[in-house]
Amino acid sequence: MAEGTRKTRADKLLADSFEEFSRSDFHRAFDAGLVSVSGKSVAKNHRVKSGDVIRFSMPEVESCPMGPVDLGLVAIYEDEHFVVVDKPSGLVTHPGAGEPEVTLAHGLLFHCRGELSGIGGLERPGIVHRLDRDTSGLIMAAKSDVAHRALSELFQTRSLVKEYLALASGHPELKSGSIKKPIERNPAQRHKMRVCQEGHGRESHTDWRVEGLFEGGYSLLRCRIHTGRTHQIRVHLRSMGHSILGDAVYGYRPLPKLPATPDRVMLHSARLAFEHPLTGKSLDLEAPLPESFQPFVSADRLSN
Repeated sequence: MAEGTRKTRADKLLADSFEEFSRSDFHRAFDAGLVSVSGKSVAKNHRVKSGDVIRFSMPEVESCPMGPVDLGLVAIYEDEHFVVVDKPSGLVTHPGAGEPEVTLAHGLLFHCRGELSGIGGLERPGIVHRLDRDTSGLIMAAKSDVAHRALSELFQTRSLVKEYLALASGHPELKSGSIKKPIERNPAQRHKMRVCQEGHGRESHTDWRVEGLFEGGYSLLRCRIHTGRTHQIRVHLRSMGHSILGDAVYGYRPLPKLPATPDRVMLHSARLAFEHPLTGKSLDLEAPLPESFQPFVSADRLSN
């Protein structure tokens, strides 16, 4: 249940209010007639006004017809409730629009022998959160619906530490900092996000600190995100003048003295720390840097 606070589209309000579900999740609920205002089913473009109360439920989960594919996934942590794997760069998290391709979801079906939560629906078995195609590193999947809801609650309440390592152009003047700039979708280029003025977009918060400064004119930055917006680190680092190596979408231009040519967006989900939502065990998980990072972090550093 969500109470409308200003006149906006019903699907946008629900997606903004319940981050454990995507806009496409809610579209399926609208299509199934499971979203109502004042007891009447509404369409996804229904305009909600102040004082309206929206009630919704999700369609019944069906078993996933996708076949398992052996991707050689490496588990960083696994128990009967969920698994955390080290996703390689270049792998999409789950099927989407466009040409069919093998995804992390296919690999998870093989690794977990089909024992994955059905809450994600036909195309996203067990998927709790997502990483961009180029982003490597830690990502978790639930093996049961109970675990899926419990893990989603961790993300919704921001009760876990999420740290990424990024190779970024330039050398920051400070050793650390905090970026609190709202993010919205770029209306002119819908595949991109952008920072915007206060009162617009969605609250976004990234802390960063320098892990290394390199003579090739780039830096290794550790970024902790307190919110999970689309392309958040990429957008925030660009806003401070330090685009991620290889990220031409967000302003990266080739640097002449790099030890190698970045063949991807050089962003890695390096650490997840949280309390196991079902056992109470403290978990602090780390994924090693991928091989693509090695020429950059092994290069000559600037003296402190």
